[in-house]
Amino acid sequence: MSIIEVRDVKTIFGEKVVHNGLNLSINSGEIYGLLGPSGCGKTTLLREMVMLQEFNSGSINILDTKIENIRQEDAQSLRRQWGVLFQAGALFSSLSIRDNISLPLIEYTDLSPVMIEEIVRFKVNLVGLKTSDADLFPSQISGGMKKKAGLARALAMDPKLLFLDEPTSGLDPISAREFDELILKLRSMLGLTIVMVSHDLQSIHDTLDRMAIIDEKKIAYEGSIKDVTSSNSAFVQTFFK
Repeated sequence: MSIIEVRDVKTIFGEKVVHNGLNLSINSGEIYGLLGPSGCGKTTLLREMVMLQEFNSGSINILDTKIENIRQEDAQSLRRQWGVLFQAGALFSSLSIRDNISLPLIEYTDLSPVMIEEIVRFKVNLVGLKTSDADLFPSQISGGMKKKAGLARALAMDPKLLFLDEPTSGLDPISAREFDELILKLRSMLGLTIVMVSHDLQSIHDTLDRMAIIDEKKIAYEGSIKDVTSSNSAFVQTFFK
């Protein structure tokens, strides 16, 4: 069953056409990759899906809701059903890891401080951080820990959907593979649908069920990695050899 449908999406920045009629569908429970050459609009599409950026025409349907022309209160309700991990973590530097993770719970729920603290502790441990790490600030932790802390915050509201923008970028190879394993574990444990922008070939092989490759403003390929060589895209042929 499709949880996200993108239909004929067109995106234009000034004179530059970024997307010229994108079509793809993402199924419930899968890890789905948005791939393509630098500047092709992978992250732009992800930002459009999470309503951080508008597209010019076409339609995006998420969780049975069309997001174009959506009412503000409906948009807020929909956003609470997904979590987003931005490429650099996007943690608030003036807040501890605990306060970063608890922020959406304080803002959007009526849970007691004791219950919020329990949830924060659980999410911290879930992503592989130690309970004591919650007392640290973003400036005191490594790049890999920032990714995990950002992931814990993305999971704070028990989302159905998880959006990841280049989750292994900037990580050493060992940390990157550990993060891949964590993503697979979370999908299995929490029943998540995960949408991931990536150019990490190992991560693509290890984690993705299906993918869409954007090239020349269109979807050059959509499907599993085993059939990817069927695409005529020059980028696909070079990237996957």
